[in-house]
Order: sequence, then structure tokens, then C-alpha cells
Amino acid sequence: MVQLPAKAAAPPPAATAVPVPGTTGGEDYILNWEQRLHIAFDAAQGLEYLHELCTPSIVHRDVKTPNILLDKNLVGIISDFGLSRAFNDAHTHISTVAAGTLGYLDPEYHATFQLTVKTDVYSFGIVLLEIITAQPPVIMDPQPVHLPKWVRQKIAKGSIHDVVDKKLLDQYNVSSLQSVIDLAMDCVENAAVDRPAMTEVVSKLKVLLPLVTSEKRSIYGTTQYKNSMDSEISQQYQLTISGASTEGSSFQSGYTGGMSAISMSSGR
Repeated sequence: MVQLPAKAAAPPPAATAVPVPGTTGGEDYILNWEQRLHIAFDAAQGLEYLHELCTPSIVHRDVKTPNILLDKNLVGIISDFGLSRAFNDAHTHISTVAAGTLGYLDPEYHATFQLTVKTDVYSFGIVLLEIITAQPPVIMDPQPVHLPKWVRQKIAKGSIHDVVDKKLLDQYNVSSLQSVIDLAMDCVENAAVDRPAMTEVVSKLKVLLPLVTSEKRSIYGTTQYKNSMDSEISQQYQLTISGASTEGSSFQSGYTGGMSAISMSSGR
């Protein structure tokens, strides 16, 4: 089981930005390994829902940490469908000009302009690496280095401990960490065919979750959770395509000292 920091701060109030790691309201608030793993699992479930359970399927096309909102219980929700595209099972891909955010963009999609669900998988792999390292997707070291390359170089010269966010203070399960790093690197394979589907990603993350989970997680796998996801995604997607304001699901994001910030929504 993952050990918690000796002095764990209480969760911040709703509508407060929660850095990974970082500060909120002037007080240190560091997400521990268990919390980060749960947020990754939440985001993966959201993408699996878009890819497998929506009709037609939806490719988000801009998966990144600022587009993962956290409710008051630190449950992650995929947001911002401004670049999303929908397609049915008759299509293996959509031909479209590449769009997304620097550092998260699938290199195969960028080269071929062929959009598939594996484009989201690549971006999610970058998100996993951010959650582990607290580094941005492009690091100045001193020249720009893409995060997956930075992780490979650090591990090759030392060990997996050299890439972990130092603010975790070694309070994590090494086996769990290695498995998440391996999963992230599988997600960021250059060829889409070599990447796992989001269903496989969800299955692997679920196995890694601690055996003892908080009460707020008890809705996983239930009709209540699926209905909640359906309501959230349908509302945001419809607002996007109608051009209506998305106020109420807005968020703050950014980098502070090179560290990524996952932001909190006003709650569900």
C-alpha cells in the first residue's frame, strides 16, 4: 500500500487550483501518490467512455493536464471539447489538419493528418508522465527536451527514482511507480498501432489502485458513475458544438516554475 506523507494537508475547497505539485491559497498542498493514481484512473475512464461508450465515438484531441478538472473530492473529469471530433465505426480514422497542444501532440497524427482514438492515448501518456515527474511536456534542460525523452535519459543514467517528483518524498510504492512509467511509455509509442487502447489503460491502472479506497470512490463501475459521466460529457460537448458559454465548468491552469497544474472545477 502507498504510504501517505506524515503531514497530509486537508483537501482544498472547490474552485481552487490544485498543482501537481504546488500551492493553493498560499499553503503547500502536495498530491500524494495515491491521489495522483486515482486522478489518472479517473481521466482514463473518461477517455474510455468517449472512445468506447459514446455513439458516435469521440476523440478529444486536446488531452492535457489543464483539461482535467477536479471536483471537491479530487475526482478527475475530462473537460474542454473544443477540438473534439466524432466518427462512427465505419471509419478507421478521420483525415484532418493536426490540432492540439505542443508537447502532447501525437507525432503520427502530426505526420499523416489521420486522427484516431490512439491520438488521445498518446496525449494521455504525456499526462501520466507529468503526474509522475511534475515536469512540463517540454523541458528546458537547457535546450528543449520532450518529456518522454527526458524520462528515458534519466532512467538510462540512473534509476526510476530520478524521474519522480521530489515533493513525494519517496512516499510511493516502487512496483506501482514502475508499472505506471511502463504504461506511460507504452502510450507514447511513435506508432499508434503499438499503443494500448484506453480500455487496456483503465484495466492496468485499476489493478494498481490501492486496495483500500475512500468512500467517494465506491461509485466506480456502477450505473450512478456511468450516468454521471454521461451527463458531464453530454453537457460539455453540446455546449461546445452550440457555441454556448461554458461558464461553471471553467478552470485555471498554467505552469509555475516548470510544474504543471491540474485545476479544480466548482464541483459536481
